[in-house]
Amino acid sequence: MQHFPIFVALAGRRVIVSGGGEAALAKLRLLLKTEAHVTVFAVDAAPEIQNWAAIGKLRLVPRAMEPGDAICAVLAYGANEDAVEDARIAALARADGAMVNIVDNLEDSQFITPAIVDRDPVTVAIGTEGAAPVLARAIKRDLEAQLPATLGTLARIGKTFRHVAEALPMGRARRDFWSEFYFQTGARDLEQGGAGGVLAGLHTLFGRHLTAQDKPGAVAFVGAGPGDPDLLTLKARKLLDEADVIVHDRLVPAPILELARREAILISMGKEGFGPSAKQNDINDTIIEHAKGGAQVVRLKAGDPSVFGRLEEEMTAVEAADIDWQVVPGITAASAAAASLGQSLTQRGRNSDLRLLTGHDVDGFAEQDWRTLARPGAVAGIYMAKRSARFLQGRLLMHGADPATPVSVVENASRPDQRIVTSSLATLTDDLKAANLTGPALLLYGLAPRQAATVTLPTIPTRLTEREHA
Repeated sequence: MQHFPIFVALAGRRVIVSGGGEAALAKLRLLLKTEAHVTVFAVDAAPEIQNWAAIGKLRLVPRAMEPGDAICAVLAYGANEDAVEDARIAALARADGAMVNIVDNLEDSQFITPAIVDRDPVTVAIGTEGAAPVLARAIKRDLEAQLPATLGTLARIGKTFRHVAEALPMGRARRDFWSEFYFQTGARDLEQGGAGGVLAGLHTLFGRHLTAQDKPGAVAFVGAGPGDPDLLTLKARKLLDEADVIVHDRLVPAPILELARREAILISMGKEGFGPSAKQNDINDTIIEHAKGGAQVVRLKAGDPSVFGRLEEEMTAVEAADIDWQVVPGITAASAAAASLGQSLTQRGRNSDLRLLTGHDVDGFAEQDWRTLARPGAVAGIYMAKRSARFLQGRLLMHGADPATPVSVVENASRPDQRIVTSSLATLTDDLKAANLTGPALLLYGLAPRQAATVTLPTIPTRLTEREHA
């Protein structure tokens, strides 16, 4: 992030605009929505600017800027549409202590003006750091369609009621009150009774929340999916937004954790195959402790919580503590890995069943029905298979599997840094060694990538090819 987004207080403060043409008009249409004292310097100002000056909306000085003209100004815009003049203006404004923006000159600007969705006092600013103005405008259009025009009215009324609402305890009680107002009762009351109806409804709503019993703590076991935030379910996103505490494993990436409320407590309690891990009893105790304290707890697990996630143990512990719980499934790593290959996990005439195995539990891994898995057409998704690949290879070959059976290993499935190693049973261990995988990887035995679904990258020695999802 090269530009830090802030909202600058402009009420009663000076803002300078140099220029009188279309570029200046575009900036002035935004600035005149504020309470700033706007001064325009322009030898030949557009009629619209002259009209604004005539009715007192801004001050027009019919000359070019000079030294000292930007003293006490907080912002200054160079909008002359002339590179030399704008550079001169920028130097003058900086010397007077103003922050400078030069229209269509990102490199020489100290700040940028984002695309704005205006539902005063609700304001949404969208910036792309100058990289994609068309994208910013598209996002603005979509947000304007989603945010009703009445939102600003509700926000203004709500602002007058904030001192009353402070009688509610900070945290969840207060958030629940405002959520119900803005997303349920407020719009209905405004439609039925206007501003007066909204205020009356606020008092009724406040009285109900003031006397309501505290909401008991609860636990949601939520699947974070394989890593792409766009693959989260809508219900998972809603729970992340509402959670007071999020207990997550080490495979949940930062972009998904970023979806949590800023006030939420994030607790990392991960497990790592053949590495340091949090004890399961400690994880259970942490979940229960926060839920008993009244928190809405999300136990966030990579992939689907019911697949090799110790879900049963955690549900049993929460039940024993008499805490309400729910399970929200997620996209499994196996499904995401197969999608990246452009393959189906099952196919008529090839395999009618699918096995999901984990190489983490070596004892259980060793007891699999390897003879059945070695048959032609068998498919298996094998979690945590990097360390156990040699064992897997040996057992399958021992039980008659074809050495040419395709094997694909997908690292960081669905993420921007996803890699696909295409191999065969005969060369699997050599190919994995050459690949030097460091992220979470899932092995798909019996499946190879479809060429149409992948883009070939430079070949790595020792029969290793990497591909990324197109």
